[in-house]
Amino acid sequence: MRFMFGLFKKKSEKEILQGKYKKLMGEAHALSTSNRRLSDEKVAEAEEVLKQLDKLV
Repeated sequence: MRFMFGLFKKKSEKEILQGKYKKLMGEAHALSTSNRRLSDEKVAEAEEVLKQLDKLV
């Protein structure tokens, strides 16, 4: 029964930012072997998201 209530629960801003950070870091890792510049840009974006997360806490 708990699952059904959690199914429609809206994500918090913190959860959204954590997901975005994880996605960006995954993309950076995938790009690290093929395009270092793009990988570095993804890491920079992820660091900005991390700064936003720190402001929330």
